[in-house]
Amino acid sequence: MAHGRRLALGIFVLLLVDIIWVASSELTEYIFNESGFDKPFFSTYFKTSMFALYLLGFIFWSPWRHQCTHNHHHQDDMYQVADIEEDEESAMMDDRRLSEPRYEPLKINEQEKSSDGDSDDSSVKSVRFSKLTEVRQLSETEAIDAMMSRLSFSASVRAEQLALQAANKLSIKEVMKISSIFCLLWFLGNYGYQIALSDTEAGIVNIVSSTSGLFTLILAAIFPSSLTDKFTISKLASVLLMVAGVVLVSLEDKKLAGGKLPLGVVWSLVGAVVYACYMVFLRRKVPTEDRMDFTMFFGFVGLFNTIILWPGFPLLDVLGWETFQLPNKEQLLYMSVNGLIGTVLSELLWLWGCFLTSSLMATLSLSLTIPLTMMVDILLKNIKYSYVFYVGAVPMMLSFVIVTLLTHYEEWDPLMDCMKYLHRKCCRRSVAYSLVDTDGVESESLIVDKQDVDEEDEEEEGGDADEVDTTCITNSMTVSEALASNSLVTNH
Repeated sequence: MAHGRRLALGIFVLLLVDIIWVASSELTEYIFNESGFDKPFFSTYFKTSMFALYLLGFIFWSPWRHQCTHNHHHQDDMYQVADIEEDEESAMMDDRRLSEPRYEPLKINEQEKSSDGDSDDSSVKSVRFSKLTEVRQLSETEAIDAMMSRLSFSASVRAEQLALQAANKLSIKEVMKISSIFCLLWFLGNYGYQIALSDTEAGIVNIVSSTSGLFTLILAAIFPSSLTDKFTISKLASVLLMVAGVVLVSLEDKKLAGGKLPLGVVWSLVGAVVYACYMVFLRRKVPTEDRMDFTMFFGFVGLFNTIILWPGFPLLDVLGWETFQLPNKEQLLYMSVNGLIGTVLSELLWLWGCFLTSSLMATLSLSLTIPLTMMVDILLKNIKYSYVFYVGAVPMMLSFVIVTLLTHYEEWDPLMDCMKYLHRKCCRRSVAYSLVDTDGVESESLIVDKQDVDEEDEEEEGGDADEVDTTCITNSMTVSEALASNSLVTNH
């Protein structure tokens, strides 16, 4: 597929995912409020358990079945990849390139048999061939090298990349272990989102939930998984801008709720923080998406949630937080459609759109759910938001876009660049002012003519001579006055 068509298809898929998520949030709110089935834990448990449908891939997807049957050869695959990268060294170290000999009966064509029968028996046969043939097979390393040598350069490079990905891919047991660790974080994040929808409008919930990307930024700076997760001044300013938007949206939600505590905003923030923890720690565990099949991961997440979290029903019933109740046929139909389309299908389409375009575009598409949800609330529910809500929504969306761009351009920190530029300008001005103050002191030229120097020396010597003459005259006048005064005293 051409690059332009691939990009267009990816954009279409991401827009479709946004529409599905907005419709899913509205349907969930309808189930809680209009249908009367206000059971956030049951809804989260039911929808998350539907991830287990991905495990049907072990029945219908041949690579998964092959991975089950050949899972014990994982270390051998790693050895083969190392041999592909260092074929010459491995060839010298491998003493046994051929297998043990195996003897098979020699197959002779019928024409050769008939020609032998027609020959004269009296002729002397000087050569006799054995009726057994010796068969030896190349080792797996040599067979791979032979296959790679027959490929073109581009095909061999692609084959090596695929072999490396297959060798570095996590086994089924490792995927199950990771799924068992992160299934609780996934459930808590979605449970907070479901509780928020049962208490607050979907537009406000989606706006506050979109801050999970910014919480991911903060946690990634504290627990970096790669060199790209560094903290910058621009990212800090974007986080502060997001916090200001959350405060304004919370004030609007408090106004819509009649002055009560905006629990929906609080639960949305809790869900966003938990989901950010889930994303950051999962990335630290699995640095690249090539190492793990995320479809298998989600399947095991659904399976472990089904097995582990069922005791939550009697516990919440005893505590009085959520009474256990089975849905009716209509509610079950709504929840099934919402789970299949809003959870199972949407996650698969979002991953597909991410690979068709880029992670940047897929992340930016999440913020598009905010205006779409607001449009649905205004058109279908006749909800009127004040200007405070729009003023709070704008910096939140803007900060999300800014952080995404800063994450994409790793070395770009515009706010720090501006601060450095202003610092250089201020330093230059201070240096300029100091030069102006000392201009009068250092105004003489360091290079002068010799004649000017001689004239200055003569003027200085003449000045010294005049001072000496004046001193002598003064001293002589003082002596004569003293003698005159003495003579007057004697006469008297």
